[in-house]
Amino acid sequence: MEASPTSRKQLTHERILDTAARVLRESGFQGVGVADIMKRAGLTHGGFYAHFPSRDALLAEALERAGQDSQARLQRSIGAGEKDGNRFRALVESYLSERHLKAPEAGCPVAALASEMPRQSEAVRAAGAARTQSLIASVAATLPPDQSEENAGIVAAQLVGALQLARALGDNAKGRRHLARARQFLLDQFEASPTNH
Repeated sequence: MEASPTSRKQLTHERILDTAARVLRESGFQGVGVADIMKRAGLTHGGFYAHFPSRDALLAEALERAGQDSQARLQRSIGAGEKDGNRFRALVESYLSERHLKAPEAGCPVAALASEMPRQSEAVRAAGAARTQSLIASVAATLPPDQSEENAGIVAAQLVGALQLARALGDNAKGRRHLARARQFLLDQFEASPTNH
């Protein structure tokens, strides 16, 4: 059975968004050209405006998509890495992993794009702020009971900054060493103290 025109249009829209979300994290906001995105999605440039009113509308939706994808992967990683109910350790170890270091195009859009967000249009800045708030909320949900929820923003900043610096150092011994030190620092500062038996 053939897809209806509406569902075909929706599938095409999703393909454009998936492509743009990946390229956005890989190349930054300036790296997202309409013609290139459409070509990578296997579509003609002329079809773009049937899906998005502007490049900024594409960027805002692509940022949202990248955040949703990253959030889902992070939650799966936390679930898989959680031991003895320690969601905070699982979050830190997943976010500051060598896998995340190596793959900015598949990782957290906040870490990939934070320094560029303030220079974007209002719609894109709003999407960036929503992604940042989502990251902070994810951190807050994993903080140990002895930590204030206000620490979530501090931890999120440490996670994002540590990952950005590690990427700047490179996917090499220096970058990996920086991640390992940042992981240990966060766990030492914010992980729940062992209970006395």
